[in-house]
Amino acid sequence: MATALKLHYYASEAENHLRPPVLLIHGAGGHHLYWPPQIRRLHDQRIFAMDLPGHGWSDGIGHDRVEDYVEDVLEFMTQLRLNAAVIVGHSMGGAIALEAALRHPQRVLGLGLVGSGARLRVDLAILHNAAQEATFPAAVSLIAERSFATRTGGHLKELALQRMAEMRSSVLRGDLVACDAFDVTGQLAKIDSPTLILCGAEDRMTPPRYSEYLHENMPGSRLQIVPNAGHMVMLEQADQVAEVLSSFLESIPYEPGR
Repeated sequence: MATALKLHYYASEAENHLRPPVLLIHGAGGHHLYWPPQIRRLHDQRIFAMDLPGHGWSDGIGHDRVEDYVEDVLEFMTQLRLNAAVIVGHSMGGAIALEAALRHPQRVLGLGLVGSGARLRVDLAILHNAAQEATFPAAVSLIAERSFATRTGGHLKELALQRMAEMRSSVLRGDLVACDAFDVTGQLAKIDSPTLILCGAEDRMTPPRYSEYLHENMPGSRLQIVPNAGHMVMLEQADQVAEVLSSFLESIPYEPGR
């Protein structure tokens, strides 16, 4: 693990300047390990998987606005001397990617939107429980319960639950508030970056209709619905997601040094 601006990140093939840099951004209450090795170490790709402020091994307190996370991401890119990158985000990370493309299109080579949407309203029960230390475990339990497909193994569910339970309640609460306020439904047509939209067929947090809406309103985007997967599609079907993402990245025009 390395550090830039007190933000921890994992890098794979960081010196492979023939390939575009790819920034992986986790979702609410997550960290870089929510991207499995098949994706963090994608063959022949220049990958940077970061922990947002207050998440994982990064310092900071987190935010309650997607726009503030965008600024952190852009400063992180600047620190690493990345003029532009393909930004791949899961859930809240997808919201950050969309907001970055709208506010700073020159910094975005492409988008990967995984289990995300143009609007990310959060269940009131989850918001309420996340707001208090005493009911924080109930919020984590609700999120975990809705994040996986019916056939997903219990070990994976337990691991994800354990990782999220380690998150400070104030950080998760801020993330959820940021998601709930996020809404770019009227702005999608402004984005012209190459875009991959990917969703688990059994996603109950951001159902496939969210991804279908993105696809219908983002000309030229690609849509992939993955069977036997829920909201944590990249963990549940890691090999398939890695294959689809790799194909997408190979299609993005890139001039070394850009």
